[in-house]
Amino acid sequence: MLLSKARFMSTLPMVEEATHILGGTAQFRRTNLALFLSGFSIFALLYGVQPLMPVFAAEFHVSPAASSLTISLTTGAVAVMMLFAGAVADAVGRKRLMCMSMVLSSLLTIAAAFVANFEQLMVLRLLMGIALSGVPSIAMAYLGEEIDPRSVGLAMGLFIGGSGFGGMVGRVATGALTDYASWRVAMMVLGGSSLLAAALFWRSLPESRHFTPRKFHPRRLVTGLGEQFAVKGLPWLFALAFLLMGSFVTLYNYVGFRLMAPPYNLSQTVTGSLFTVYLIGIWSSAWVGGLADRFGRRRMLWIMVLILMVGVEFTRADGVPMIVLGIATVTFGFFGGHSIASSWISRRAGPSKAQASSLYLFFYYTGSALVGSYGGVVFSAGGWVGVANLLTGLLCLALLIALRLSFLKPLSAGK
Repeated sequence: MLLSKARFMSTLPMVEEATHILGGTAQFRRTNLALFLSGFSIFALLYGVQPLMPVFAAEFHVSPAASSLTISLTTGAVAVMMLFAGAVADAVGRKRLMCMSMVLSSLLTIAAAFVANFEQLMVLRLLMGIALSGVPSIAMAYLGEEIDPRSVGLAMGLFIGGSGFGGMVGRVATGALTDYASWRVAMMVLGGSSLLAAALFWRSLPESRHFTPRKFHPRRLVTGLGEQFAVKGLPWLFALAFLLMGSFVTLYNYVGFRLMAPPYNLSQTVTGSLFTVYLIGIWSSAWVGGLADRFGRRRMLWIMVLILMVGVEFTRADGVPMIVLGIATVTFGFFGGHSIASSWISRRAGPSKAQASSLYLFFYYTGSALVGSYGGVVFSAGGWVGVANLLTGLLCLALLIALRLSFLKPLSAGK
């Protein structure tokens, strides 16, 4: 009797460990499918309108700057609402909030197909930014809580890969559907496809096992966000998110202007096809995430920043093949670095993973908005040399941060 009881007790740690989703299992595959779909859907909805900005300008008789609000209003709302998404998820649950966000964003996209004026479109895109904020940071928190620590890098990489793939396909699909039918049809198809993705997401994603609901308290939200800056390493990761995303978006924002101008004079179609190198980023996010699980985040992160810097140097060349190689290299380094940093956030944040992820993505999108806009001023004043110098300076700071993180004392094994 005592022997049987001892044997039973000896199995308890194994049972507790098994509550985390192990790599290679059917649950792991279901989780990756669900999170891949969520990333794909959300970023297709977010960036799918980018190629439609000239269409909006012509149909609603607004300036190109005004039509760009279809992107900037949404991303701005996402950045701000990220700060609240974690606290809301703590109250209603991870899976429920993510699915609600996907459904609501899809319905708002379908509604945008029926707007009568530009002001209505702006209101819907602003509301969409609020709705979209319920997925990215919460997905990061879910993976950090539910996935076995040995596989969280790969899972995070697959989620980021789905995000990149969604952003690419959303841009390509809406442009093609607009040429074939109209932008309103494109919006309806995009929204309908995302509704289907939401249904598959709800069916595939396992329920949370390591999440304890907490009531929403505004004061706790403020103090909880402030507490994240006291966790060693997290402020550096927040700064890294700002620098990496700001550099990446700035390159993509203005390299098209360079290639469409003399002496290259490439067409809009050809320069737009540069987004297909996102496929390299999709692959690198998963591959590098897996390497980080094997060899350590400290080692892999600064290597990815170095790769980014090499890519920027390639873009200084005059030949188009070398410029494209530079863009591809930057894309590889960015997606790899982002997958490492975001998975590291979920490992170091402790019980407040959702709030830490929200702050990480707040700095991520703020870098996109601020550095991406400032890059236009630099490009107007100094051309591509000025932009490349700006990116090199930002990435030098990012490299110093990555090297600083490589000496960070682990909170526990792997963290």
